[in-house]
Amino acid sequence: MVFDPVEGLHYPGSTGDFLAWFSSDVDCLDYLSWLRWPNGFVCPTCESVEGGWRLGDGRFMCADCGARTSVTAGTIFDRTRTPLTVWFHACWMFATQKDGVSALSVQRVLEIGSYQTAWAMLHRLREALIRPGRERLTGEVEMDELYVGGEEPGLRGRQKGRKVLVGCAVERKYPKGFGRIRMAVLPDASTASLAAFLADHVEPGASLITDGWAGYIRAATYDYYHLPIVGEPEQLPGVHRATALLKRWLLSTHQGSVDPAHLPGYLNEFVFRFNRRDSRRRGSSSGHWSWPSPTSPCATATSPAPPASPASTCPNPHSRTDIRPVWSVRPPTDPGVNPSDLRNSG
Repeated sequence: MVFDPVEGLHYPGSTGDFLAWFSSDVDCLDYLSWLRWPNGFVCPTCESVEGGWRLGDGRFMCADCGARTSVTAGTIFDRTRTPLTVWFHACWMFATQKDGVSALSVQRVLEIGSYQTAWAMLHRLREALIRPGRERLTGEVEMDELYVGGEEPGLRGRQKGRKVLVGCAVERKYPKGFGRIRMAVLPDASTASLAAFLADHVEPGASLITDGWAGYIRAATYDYYHLPIVGEPEQLPGVHRATALLKRWLLSTHQGSVDPAHLPGYLNEFVFRFNRRDSRRRGSSSGHWSWPSPTSPCATATSPAPPASPASTCPNPHSRTDIRPVWSVRPPTDPGVNPSDLRNSG
């Protein structure tokens, strides 16, 4: 079930909300536990819903098997020594900046001692942007490949050097415009590499529009309606626009200094932002930040809706202590109380 969160109720709607909600690590842990176990603690070891107890070190102990687990286990915050308030602030900067944010900016604004720490935090976020099992492109799809990387002394023409070959596919929309895109690093432009990219990112039966490279002809033989275009590069406007924007984005936000080994993470971020370019809401499933799964570190996965909140003027209802149940299996005996309206003890 896809859940559409409400701004100001399920996630902060402004910087003021953000600062009020997450002023301490305890607030951050409370929010993470509410996201991960919206209907009460579920043991990741035995999958028991028998409830449990919060221990002195902040972990939870299962009432059934006795296993101990942290709310951050299996997430991008696992085993981090950086305070969660710093992590959450980095997430907020990452999600709310239209063109993204550089590690140098995060280091400066959050006063992080090491540039490497700030960079590693952002890269963990980039790795979590791709939703497992996401839908492939459909309809008419343009595809081409490009090299990412600047000029290098001693290399001419299409000599690769430290450049990285990237495959790009773009949906065409009618009567005009473009839909979603997909980008991924390719080992080479061979038939096998192109066929693997198509299998991962383009739905069989789609109309594939490419240039005249022989690798496409063989890769798209059986599963796609292939429309090769020879000598008319302007017939791939979607791919050329997306790749031009990628290069400009890398130069402007990251000053073009992207290590080829880490380029897949940057491609994830660019694709994520491009596909949500028309969104007006932060934090929604169609915006910059999607609702997390209670059992997955991927920030773009969907999850069951959190319990409904009682009417309240509190700007952050999940932080209210009077609506948190104890970690117990047994629902309240009062028939007038709906357990789904209660939140966990965080």
